[in-house]
Amino acid sequence: MSMECKNHFLDLRGIACPMNFVKTKLFIDKVSRGEIIQVLLDGGEPVESVSQSMTAEGHEIISVDSEPEGYFKVIIRKV
Repeated sequence: MSMECKNHFLDLRGIACPMNFVKTKLFIDKVSRGEIIQVLLDGGEPVESVSQSMTAEGHEIISVDSEPEGYFKVIIRKV
């Protein structure tokens, strides 16, 4: 019997640093350990800041993908 994790979605495009990290942190604090969060971020400082900060908090960055529309999709697993 496999254990299914809920996936969560957070769209932070257009949100400036450091608020995008603060919003991601508040959001990840509400989900259960092992769950996956998909965060949409603008390129440059937002995607770098959130990725580095989530890693520093001990969470796992599963992937960072550039989307054709010009934003990034960051997949994070809460640890």
